[in-house]
Amino acid sequence: MLHTVNKSPFERNSVETCLEHSKDGSAILLIEDGVYAATAGTRFSDMVKAAMGSKTVYALKPDVDARGVQDKLMDGIQLVDYAGFVDLVEQHDRVQAWL
Repeated sequence: MLHTVNKSPFERNSVETCLEHSKDGSAILLIEDGVYAATAGTRFSDMVKAAMGSKTVYALKPDVDARGVQDKLMDGIQLVDYAGFVDLVEQHDRVQAWL
């Protein structure tokens, strides 16, 4: 399953809820303000790093660039462009949006 998160972890608990309920082997795509969860040195970094042990975490590059956090991303976060976003949707049989 592909999970998408578009809310900042500093404003909503969508990232936490997604990480807690997604199964091993899932893909998580951080979009819009959700890309802030991919930054290093925050209170969410350990939680996201732990999830990367069993899940693949992606961030939408145009949203990362728009928010100026490209130099702050944690190691292991995979960047995708819009075509990569479409590919992820095609590769997974279901998509769960966490709002």
